[in-house]
Amino acid sequence: MDGKEKKQKKHQQKHSGPKAEKKKAKKQGGSVEEDERKRNPKAFAVQSAVRMAKTFHRAQDLKTKKHHIPLVDRTPLEPPPVVIVVVGPPKVGKSTLIRCLIKNFTRQKLGDICGPVTIVSGKKRRLTFMECSSDINTMIDLAKVADLVLMLIDASFGFEMETFEFLNICQVHGFPRIMGVLTHLDSFKNNKSLRKTKKNLKHRFWTEVYQGAKLFYLSGMVYGEYQTQEVKNLGRFISVMKFRPLVWQTSHPYVLADRMEDLTDPEKIRTDPKCDRTVSLYGYLRGAHLKNKGQVHIPGVGDFQVSDVNFLPDPCPLPDAQKKRALNQKERLLYAPMAGVGGLVYDKDAVYIDLPAGHVNQLQEELRPTTELVQSLIDTHATLDTKMAASKVSLFSGSATLDPAGISQEAREEQGFQEETVWDPNTQRERRKVVFTEDEDDNSGGSDSEDDDSDGSDQADDEDEEEHPQAAADCEEKPAGGAPPQKKQKVEAEALRTGSSAEMPAFADSEDDLEMSEEEEEAGSPGDSGHSSEDEEEEEEEEESEDEGGAAVDLEKQESDEEEDEEEEEEQGALRWKEGLQQRAAEAFLRQQEAAPNLRKLVYGSVVEAKEEEEEDEEELGGLFRVSRPQKSKKVQTNALDCSRFQPDAGRDWDGEEMLDSIRDCFVTGKWEEGQDAETLLKQDEELYGDFEDLETGEVHVSHPENTENQADDDDDDEEEETQVKVDDEEVQKNKRLEKKRRLKERFDAEYDDGGDATYFDDLKEEMQKQAELNRAAFEDMDDESRVQYEGFRPGMYVRVEICSLPCEFVTNFDPHYPVILGGLGSSEGNVGYLQMRLKKHRWYNRILKTKDPLIFSLGWRRFQTIPLYHIEDHNGRHRLLKYTPQHMHCGASIWGPITPQGSGFLAVQSVAGMKSSFRIAATGVVLDLDKSVTIVKKLKLIGYPFKIFKNTCFVKGMFNTVLEVAKFEGASVRTVSGIRGQIKKALSSPAGAFRATFEDRLLMSDIVFLRSWYPVSVPQLYNPVTSLLLPAGEKDSWSGMRTLGQLKHDLGIRNKPNPDSLYKPIVRAKRHFNPLHIPKELQKALPFKSKPKQQQPKGKTPRDLQRPSVIREPQERKVAALLQALSTVHNHKRKKAHTAQHAKHKEFLQQKEKEEEAKLKRQREAKKKLYRVMGQMDQKKQRSSLKGAAKDD
Repeated sequence: MDGKEKKQKKHQQKHSGPKAEKKKAKKQGGSVEEDERKRNPKAFAVQSAVRMAKTFHRAQDLKTKKHHIPLVDRTPLEPPPVVIVVVGPPKVGKSTLIRCLIKNFTRQKLGDICGPVTIVSGKKRRLTFMECSSDINTMIDLAKVADLVLMLIDASFGFEMETFEFLNICQVHGFPRIMGVLTHLDSFKNNKSLRKTKKNLKHRFWTEVYQGAKLFYLSGMVYGEYQTQEVKNLGRFISVMKFRPLVWQTSHPYVLADRMEDLTDPEKIRTDPKCDRTVSLYGYLRGAHLKNKGQVHIPGVGDFQVSDVNFLPDPCPLPDAQKKRALNQKERLLYAPMAGVGGLVYDKDAVYIDLPAGHVNQLQEELRPTTELVQSLIDTHATLDTKMAASKVSLFSGSATLDPAGISQEAREEQGFQEETVWDPNTQRERRKVVFTEDEDDNSGGSDSEDDDSDGSDQADDEDEEEHPQAAADCEEKPAGGAPPQKKQKVEAEALRTGSSAEMPAFADSEDDLEMSEEEEEAGSPGDSGHSSEDEEEEEEEEESEDEGGAAVDLEKQESDEEEDEEEEEEQGALRWKEGLQQRAAEAFLRQQEAAPNLRKLVYGSVVEAKEEEEEDEEELGGLFRVSRPQKSKKVQTNALDCSRFQPDAGRDWDGEEMLDSIRDCFVTGKWEEGQDAETLLKQDEELYGDFEDLETGEVHVSHPENTENQADDDDDDEEEETQVKVDDEEVQKNKRLEKKRRLKERFDAEYDDGGDATYFDDLKEEMQKQAELNRAAFEDMDDESRVQYEGFRPGMYVRVEICSLPCEFVTNFDPHYPVILGGLGSSEGNVGYLQMRLKKHRWYNRILKTKDPLIFSLGWRRFQTIPLYHIEDHNGRHRLLKYTPQHMHCGASIWGPITPQGSGFLAVQSVAGMKSSFRIAATGVVLDLDKSVTIVKKLKLIGYPFKIFKNTCFVKGMFNTVLEVAKFEGASVRTVSGIRGQIKKALSSPAGAFRATFEDRLLMSDIVFLRSWYPVSVPQLYNPVTSLLLPAGEKDSWSGMRTLGQLKHDLGIRNKPNPDSLYKPIVRAKRHFNPLHIPKELQKALPFKSKPKQQQPKGKTPRDLQRPSVIREPQERKVAALLQALSTVHNHKRKKAHTAQHAKHKEFLQQKEKEEEAKLKRQREAKKKLYRVMGQMDQKKQRSSLKGAAKDD
């Protein structure tokens, strides 16, 4: 694969041009911009104070936006693994992504993802992966313990409901870090639609999470897995991510169980299969400290008392926490007991070795190496020391055998390998290269090629060093000469000597052999020549990038570890061969030195001169500091002559003058260099700092009192000169004091002015940092056993929690795909009581919620069903019961449930059974109060009818039943439907429940009187924990509790009989007849005339004598009338005809006139156009002439 990949083009630096010139100038001295600023400061002055103020304010705003409230860092020195929850709808690629990430970090393939999978991702971080199914119970539980959420989104489909449901769950229970991952991008054939989809999904994701939230793109799959580089980038982001502490998690201890064991007596189970079980759950403790015998809640099971807690050895330890390598190197990095991965399982009193069931009865040759190792451990009858003492080695065929006592130290020295310090210009640090002896030079090609390969991971090394600066510093500061090459174990020496000819065995008979084989495989020794596949090369490169130093650092660690082990073995007991060791070693060394002459002394003269030349070559850094090269000095020391080189009787005469002169300058009073004599330096110091004046007493102290006395005795004339000199000295002293004060002031100003940039936020952070250091230092020196007694089990420990009285269904129906969480409860969180909440129906839930309908709440660690009462606070402080939740508005809710701290968020769902197409989260809110101080009341209207009416008083019946009830409501205000207000006065003796009331006005018998009252409502005491983990394996998502009234009626087929008064009826209105208006005669007299009723009689029939008779014309008159009618008809016809003709003529005239008007207007427009054109030309001429005149004037 590596051969086919295209090699990336190297970056070519520019040697000419403005960039290159800038770089050259920067190397030679200060930058060009600084020179320009110094040369012309006015050009770089502030141009606009307002703009500068705006820029400054904006920069400060952006800086302040990034601030979080500083919290005390309570993370332990060895933090628990980071919980990474992979969420998404079904078939989106969750299991595939987890498998790819595990393969990226550990180079191991995992089949079925069952339960938490813990891996080591780097020197300081471990990761626990957990897959989250679409079951709402699992989503709620994992959102409470997640540190990081990988939210998988099918890009070809878009967002699904599960994504938004999980986001809303996280918003309620504390928002962890969330990273989106887009999958199925290879289904897009068109690049443009792919870009558009990416952009839309990214912006929608930003809306839900926060602006700029990280969204990864997994472009496609290769052989059923995501592309290696993309998974590697995602893994790098995960391994360096920082997390904010969440309030609920940091204040409560919790364990995400990765292993479960049933400790119940088998005999008890046999006699009673349904008996309660005793179970031990294992996992990393997170959050706060856990006390023994405390109370825990297991979501999906219930509340339990912890019977015992123990901490166990870490099954997946960090690399730097464990000095010696584990039994099996590969499985050490991956721990998933529920998935059947992880070789050793530690218990309180035993260590279990996981042997595959199908392989136990097979032959030994067919077994895996790990099982082979286990079998060899089981079959071992003699200890390792006994075997080593009895073993004998034959170097050549037919030669004598050598026992361990006969092998000399020199043989071990010659066969070892040494270190060489190499300065790597790419990483800008010293790297320790392994240099093998001449016997192994032929096989060094493999290690060279691997060194070349490791250069590609320099960038990864740098990034890891940035993330773990302390680890990198520790790595670099280790002295290279820390592991002398002569201290080597015999087994390793043998392996290195025979490594060129034979491969390492696939398995080992002892732990030391296994360590050596694994270490040599890492270091690229000849032993792994038979396993040089590309997978292993990638594996080695990845290990180099994670361990920040490649194979050399591992080798150094290996040597130092082995050295420590060897020293410990030596200290355990003195052996017989140590008697007279010093004398024998000196004699052997002298014999060897006499036999082998010092070639360097013969060629170069003396070793001391060469040493001095090397010291002169050491350059000073900045004229102040000298570069320390401990490696070089140690090389010189090893090559130089030792004191034991000389004969014991060749002593030195330390009383001789020459010998004393030769070492005189080695002491403080000697002369170290030219111009650095001790006496002259002391005199200069006395001149500088000898004289001083006591500012309190005014006394002057002179540095040379003896000299001045001698001079005064010698000559009187010198006294005058001394007084003159004394005056000058006083002036000098005064100037010195002023200079000293000035320096002190400058130092004071520098110290406090530099701190002027420190803001309140910085002070707060520093205070939190000090508190965190104090917390860590409190129990730092104690061992774990006693520390646990004081502070409890601290986060990061791998604990075993034993719980009694668990339902048997938990064990029999156990499914590792569902998370088991042990959430620690506070002192009062185990009690049940009344809770006051602020609740809002979720805007995406398509139904409103009804009071007294059962609802499933997720509050704290618990999931439980209860009956809420919704209410709203009126302006007068009354809490009025609501029948339904209001739309787009908060309301109060009162429930009977577990006591949870105020401010804790909660969410509610109507049902957790099955999958629904619609949004499942019904409501969200927060806990306000923990008592029953709020009294919820509902409105109650009492109705009565008047049965006896006086003026403004009436007797009312039907509202109450007894005299006692009336007495309770005396003085209450009542009202009629028509709006007349009144008050209850007193009860009547009969009928029962009747009372006397007074009103503002007289009532009618048809009036209805009502009393508006408020009735207190009690909260139903229902607390039903959701026990989803107790259901059978395939039915854990089908838990159903109490049904709502609507569901009950629907299931039972009950239909409500409606109230007849509520039904619509046809309205029949009878016609009303009004009586005639009657006005009294006295009132008629007083009315004006127009208002008086008129006494008008109805008209009768006209009598015949008053009726007008009809006229009968004569024949002549009839003829005349007919003629006149004919003439008038003709005349009317002619007139109408003439009028029509006139109208047509007038219409024609108007059309003609309109045409003429149009022509006239056209002519006028043309004329105007010509006129305006001429006027425009004249204006242009005037403009040109004016411009010419202006130019001439200039």
